[in-house]
Amino acid sequence: MGRILAIDYGRKRTGIAVSDPLKIIANGLDTVPTHKLEDFLEKYFKENEVDAVVVGMPMNLNNEPAEAYTYIRPFVNRLRKKYPDLKIEMEDERFTSVLAHRAMIDGGVKKMGRRNKALVDKISATIILQSYMERIKNF
Repeated sequence: MGRILAIDYGRKRTGIAVSDPLKIIANGLDTVPTHKLEDFLEKYFKENEVDAVVVGMPMNLNNEPAEAYTYIRPFVNRLRKKYPDLKIEMEDERFTSVLAHRAMIDGGVKKMGRRNKALVDKISATIILQSYMERIKNF
């Protein structure tokens, strides 16, 4: 039984989260430099069974794709071409950074720790994954 992997794709860094094998709990996995992301994923897919990949879809408040989608779309297209048998979906990522900061505050992370953008990206990926898992559970 494979996991679900979530990606919070950024220009510099990418947050990655993964579900447990039963697809119940989302956990932050890592934050990697975006230019090394595809190598990271290739290695991860060889070592772990993954059923689906969820990529954060940046949306504006009017439900239109945000400007950031222009650099996320080519990545998703490469992923779909390289792994045609892998289910790849997009999940609305509006407010995930805000929610990540709120989670850090609620978790007692000090102000200096909240400046750690890599941690914010990993938490954002976890929120994207949890949101996706809750949405598909309700179908």
